Amino acid sequence: MRTLFTAEMSELADDLTTMAKHVESAITRASEALLTQNVELAQQVIADDSKLDDLEETVDERCVLLIAQQQPVGLDLRSIVASLRISAALERMGDLAQHIAEAARRAYPGSAIPAGHEEIFTGMAEAAKKAATEVIELLETRDLNLAAQIVSDDDALDQLHAQAYKTMLADDYSGSAQETLDISLLARFFERFGDHAVSVSRRIVYLVTGDLTGERGRI
Repeated sequence: MRTLFTAEMSELADDLTTMAKHVESAITRASEALLTQNVELAQQVIADDSKLDDLEETVDERCVLLIAQQQPVGLDLRSIVASLRISAALERMGDLAQHIAEAARRAYPGSAIPAGHEEIFTGMAEAAKKAATEVIELLETRDLNLAAQIVSDDDALDQLHAQAYKTMLADDYSGSAQETLDISLLARFFERFGDHAVSVSRRIVYLVTGDLTGERGRI
């Protein structure tokens, strides 16, 4: 029974890594679609989101069965509980990538990024892609230093998010209602993407250490 449980836990970890890789692909393609007005790429991201939803359902079902059949305690129980929360965070990251792709598709053949804001959103795209890549490595290694790095790196997205809003408050801002909405929503999507990466990092810290301090600050 223990051998079977160990195999199931290994598959659970693999499923989470697969989800994270899907998220990294989604945010990379959604960002490119946004920055280059590539409607075909945007459509791919939107269509592929159902795959991530299916993976989350698989993870959740596996976790429920493990709890019901194995009655885990200690580290094993922490691993399953953390996995449930991580899968939810990853699924939400995929949704945010989908929202970015939908914004790109809606604005096509134009750009959803108003003139003068290209640099801000290019920076946000790069920071989000970095966060997604770090999450994959974190799930594979459970490196606490990397977990801390993800939290630190999120400051870049927070600063760019604040900068995007600051431009709309400037005296010389003349954006239309649609442009204002695009800036607000896209900046929020990227900022929340980073927040969920931080959430994953905190849950890995909880999994490894059993420390609930980071969990109390969860997203």
